[in-house]
Amino acid sequence: MSAQDDTTQTQPGPWQTVKRGLRLSPELRRGLGFTIFLAAVTSIGRLVVPVGAQQVLDKGLLGEGGPDIGYVVLVAALGVAALLVTTGTNYLMNRRLFVVSEHALASLRRRTFRHIHDLSMLHQQSERRGALTARVTTDIDQVSTFLQQGGMVLVTAAAQIVVATVVMAVYSWQLAIAVWIVFIPVTWLIKWLQGHLAAAYTDVRKSVSKMLSAVAESVVGAGTVRAYGVGARTSERLDASIDEHRRDQTRAISRSAFSFGAGELVYLGVNVVVVVLGAFLVAGGSMTVGELTAFLFLVILFTQPVVIGTETLNEAQNAVSGWRRVLDIVDTEPDVADPVDGVALPEGPLGVRFEGVRFAYPGGEEVLHGIDVEIRAHSKVAVVGETGSGKTTFAKLLTRLMDPTSGKVRIGGTPLAEVTFASLRGRVTMVPQEGFLFNGTLAHNVRFAKPDLTDAEIYVAFAELGLDDWLETLPAGLETELGESGANLSVGERQLVSLVRAYVADPDLLVLDEATSAVDPATELRLSSALDAVTRGRTTVIIAHRLSTAETSDEVLVFDAGNLVQQGPHAELAAEAGSVYAGLHGSWREQTRSN
Repeated sequence: MSAQDDTTQTQPGPWQTVKRGLRLSPELRRGLGFTIFLAAVTSIGRLVVPVGAQQVLDKGLLGEGGPDIGYVVLVAALGVAALLVTTGTNYLMNRRLFVVSEHALASLRRRTFRHIHDLSMLHQQSERRGALTARVTTDIDQVSTFLQQGGMVLVTAAAQIVVATVVMAVYSWQLAIAVWIVFIPVTWLIKWLQGHLAAAYTDVRKSVSKMLSAVAESVVGAGTVRAYGVGARTSERLDASIDEHRRDQTRAISRSAFSFGAGELVYLGVNVVVVVLGAFLVAGGSMTVGELTAFLFLVILFTQPVVIGTETLNEAQNAVSGWRRVLDIVDTEPDVADPVDGVALPEGPLGVRFEGVRFAYPGGEEVLHGIDVEIRAHSKVAVVGETGSGKTTFAKLLTRLMDPTSGKVRIGGTPLAEVTFASLRGRVTMVPQEGFLFNGTLAHNVRFAKPDLTDAEIYVAFAELGLDDWLETLPAGLETELGESGANLSVGERQLVSLVRAYVADPDLLVLDEATSAVDPATELRLSSALDAVTRGRTTVIIAHRLSTAETSDEVLVFDAGNLVQQGPHAELAAEAGSVYAGLHGSWREQTRSN
């Protein structure tokens, strides 16, 4: 479970969330005055029906001189004209809300994605993949739906209530007061409902993230699921997440249905009060039949925002919950940040220096203990050790995918924390053990490192790494579609493409997590040859799984339980009887002979 889902901190209220969201989406505030003006015109235009009905009844049909058809026709014509104007202003208001909300939320979507990308690998790994995806997709979609539908209700509701109240008071201040006496307690009920709905829809958004994570894992890991025959268990896990979402959604909808019933009760109660009291006022001569009829229409205008508002309350709370989750991510400070006044790495070859570097994962024990080591420029260094010895953590600190808990990492004599990301990523490249490939062609994946490469230049890169013969075996050469995550290639072939991509990036410091497991002999030979070509002439740090790589390196760093226990050339370390490296090398040679 992610840190975000486990948080017990007090969540900001709906209005605080909305205000914070509006500050992050200034597009929603631009032209707001004009939108309010359109809402006011629309609300005033809705008075055509009650005022027209009153005029037709009192003067057109029940006047002292008898029915006046000409007056009725005039009122009807004026009413139609007013309704046309109201329709036009309502269209303009709705169009602006649709266009502006889509523009604003597209900007928020981009900002959220970029911020997620800026978060450290450590933070991203602590979140479910589906949860992070939901921030940019379904959570923002929920906000968009509300702004384009429920948002229109909120924009017109206040104006409609004010206008209806003023006109009701003109017809009968007594009935206007009676309406408000019935209405005021409802505001407290709505406030109470908001709190419960907010909690319910926060649970809904969390369960959506869990469901997306379960779906994503079952799809991405389909091969593993089939290989181990755990389809039924995976389905049970997916069913459990779907059931949890169903329960949360049902609970939220049940509370929303209660709020809808409360709104209907208010509407019926107000009408009963108006009809009963209005009848007495008409009988006493304080109101005309036309005024009472108009008042009943005004009651509809007055209570409509309340009734519809309770219907949209669930959408509002769902949207606020989604907005809050987006803001939680946007407000998360990256623990590995691009320095504000950063510097560029110095020109020329790059050496590396670790000075008393320690690292511990949040809430965990220290996994690197006071590492002091220097890597010379243009040298090829192999990092070896048992699984969990700290090799990968060392590489991530070297490339600043994470920052040390204490101590300093220097590249080219410059503290890594002071180097701009642009300079660091332009001069230092890391190739992970499973080099990620994008859904697209082979050429597209290589160009990811250098977009302006021509096909001819890409082909030359393959040739320089001795991979042109392998390239010619692919069905469409550089235009071969690799599939999602490079699924159309084998593990070793994906690593070959990753090496070519690193080669064309031409870094001064290359960090490689060597991948040789599940690789056939022919591909392993290609990998070894390409690796020699890629590392030539640049500072290279290789997390070596094959100790043949260590044998051909200038220096070997040996890690054991988070400590750097040995450092030196392969021959010297292997000759140290009883040492960690001698044991690793002996085991590797024994395994190689048995294979």
